[in-house]
Amino acid sequence: MTPVKDISNLEDIKTLVNTFYSKVQQDPFIGPIFNEKIGNRWPEHLEKMYRFWETILLEVHSYSGSPFPPHKQLPVAIEHFAQWMAIFTETVDDLFVGPLAEEAKLRAKNMAEMFNYKIEYFRNMEKSQ
Repeated sequence: MTPVKDISNLEDIKTLVNTFYSKVQQDPFIGPIFNEKIGNRWPEHLEKMYRFWETILLEVHSYSGSPFPPHKQLPVAIEHFAQWMAIFTETVDDLFVGPLAEEAKLRAKNMAEMFNYKIEYFRNMEKSQ
């Protein structure tokens, strides 16, 4: 099925987030990290992700907080972010087409790169102390 529309409302965000995290949970490489960290709090995590992406893409300011701190101590490296990004890109491309779909992929790429950089930075700081 070829996507025919762009991301345009909260229902689209929920479709994107639910589809993406369903794939993440089942992924043999990054799934165990997410499932161990989130445990039985998936509904809460998904709700937070709806608000996060709604704020970023639709400019509906429903998310507040800082997304990085919960990720700071995760046992992840560049390969994990690459897999996360591959799943995210595939999910967006499977579901949507248009400027906001492209914006979602760009924002995800920038976030993955920043999170990886910061995690490496904090690891290196801890090693040097």
